[in-house]
Amino acid sequence: MTTTHDLPAPAPRKAALASFMGSLVEYYDFFIFGTASALVFNKIFFPEFSSGAGTLAAFATFGMAYVARPIGAVVLGHFGDRIGRQRVLVFTLVLMGLSTFLIGCLPDYNTIGIAAPIALVVLRLMQGLSAAGEQSGASSLTVEHADSGKRAFYASWTLNGTQAGLLVGTLTFIPVAALPDDILLSWGWRVPFLFSAVVMAIAYIIRRSLPETPVFEKVKDAEGVSDIPLLVLLRFHWRALLRVILCATVSVMSTLFSTFALKYATDDFEVTKSSMLLISVIANLVMLVSQPLWGIAADRIGRKPVFLGGAIGCAVLAFPYLAIITTGSFWAILFATLVIQSVVYAAANAIWPSFYSEMFPARVRYSGVAIGTQLGFMASGFLPLIASAILGEGQLGWLPVAIVVAAFSLIAAIAAATAKETHKTDTMALGENGAGTARTAPATELSPATV
Repeated sequence: MTTTHDLPAPAPRKAALASFMGSLVEYYDFFIFGTASALVFNKIFFPEFSSGAGTLAAFATFGMAYVARPIGAVVLGHFGDRIGRQRVLVFTLVLMGLSTFLIGCLPDYNTIGIAAPIALVVLRLMQGLSAAGEQSGASSLTVEHADSGKRAFYASWTLNGTQAGLLVGTLTFIPVAALPDDILLSWGWRVPFLFSAVVMAIAYIIRRSLPETPVFEKVKDAEGVSDIPLLVLLRFHWRALLRVILCATVSVMSTLFSTFALKYATDDFEVTKSSMLLISVIANLVMLVSQPLWGIAADRIGRKPVFLGGAIGCAVLAFPYLAIITTGSFWAILFATLVIQSVVYAAANAIWPSFYSEMFPARVRYSGVAIGTQLGFMASGFLPLIASAILGEGQLGWLPVAIVVAAFSLIAAIAAATAKETHKTDTMALGENGAGTARTAPATELSPATV
């Protein structure tokens, strides 16, 4: 097939902005659910349960999105590789915004009974379907718009959007969490969910005007897209897929900071909700600076050194981090969070959009990153539930949780060590033999007619 139209011009800055804003909306919506799960959902949607059982039920609901995410990854990855990144990303944005707004409108258990938690689970599944295609599509889009020597920097803004979403969500919840319990449990908790409609509208305007990537258009014109990208992915790029799944388990650190630590500190060591939320705000503000800097470093020295340092550092520092929470000291917890979250975890977090995307060729990139990350992220989704179940009593009760978190981080590091370095590889050659995958399918094997 020959080119029949002019390719769109690369727009790296606009792509980075669109990815940033889209991720902000998606993960503002996604993370406020986690905060509400830790603070109020057990009382609103599971009041018939004991306090401990209600918390487990709320965290299980939080984890349900991670069950839906692999399904969403397959579906959205398919269309992202078939019709393009931009149109699918617009869809994910609208789906997330709608489901989050509707959560804010839900009647509670005392009003409609068992239908309330059922509806909550359904809307959480919709959030999961949307999130499955967001970061993978945004990272693919940004990498394919960026100059070869700046891919990690521009792609890091996808995760900066995630941190900004968590930041905005936390800022929204700080005054809400300070409300008297009767107001908080009646209408106060709804405000962050209803506010999502505003940020979604802003992000939609930006994302809707972004052109498709020139890399995708070039592949579509020169070779044609695969009818079923998943089959190509599983047949020729399964090693890269498995590697991404294992690398993505380092995401347990994100849930440790945003959900488990919030519950652990406020319930067991009398740290106020507002204090922990303020710590989260400060840590995420610092990450907005540290993550692009890690992206610049990865463009200069490579993806692997930065990612490996972050993952191994997380495995080591998970132990002192949880130990420091038991002190109940605001300043000690703040310092520990800044070190492990804002610096160490930020290294792995900033790099994965470019690191994972560069393991796949353009024809299966969206599917590969989406499916790989969402399967790996399931560890993160169920960490609060697992941690609550294995958490011990007393000053060392955190030890089993730290062991689990460290184990996942080390798994991610070992998987990353098997990857090939790609920071000097031309964008069109990514995922080809010698650039991150064990074998590249010949053009005849990859033609639409054969799949």
